[in-house]
Amino acid sequence: MTERRLLLLNGPNLNLLGTREPEIYGSTTLAQVEESTRELAAEFGFDLRALQSNAEGALIDAIHAARVDCAGIIINPAAYSHTSVAIADALSAVALPVAEVHLSNVARREAFRHHSYVSAVADVVIAGAGPLGYAFAVRYLADRIVS
Repeated sequence: MTERRLLLLNGPNLNLLGTREPEIYGSTTLAQVEESTRELAAEFGFDLRALQSNAEGALIDAIHAARVDCAGIIINPAAYSHTSVAIADALSAVALPVAEVHLSNVARREAFRHHSYVSAVADVVIAGAGPLGYAFAVRYLADRIVS
């Protein structure tokens, strides 16, 4: 295992960050999120592999691949949070530390967003901090992995 790599996964519609509902998700683009997360991970001595997909299977395949060369996973499953038992099962199966991130505070939004299958298997859930949530996730995983 490459213990110095983190996997950053972003789910459906997050490719539209910066333009999609900026009043909810902000004006930071996905490319900016990935770059700032990569830079912070490097400060802790970690490489970062990033993937965004609108396809559930692609996210699951990336989770499976992480078990051989990653030390932890940061995931914003987006709408799959509320629907995907398969993503939750994949995260459980790889047995890596997981930080779930949501840009908005899902608890303050529509009732269907209040449940996340991923939260049940995540080590930490960060919601409502905007792009800063990804930095919190890196710091959490770096501390957990190095300790």
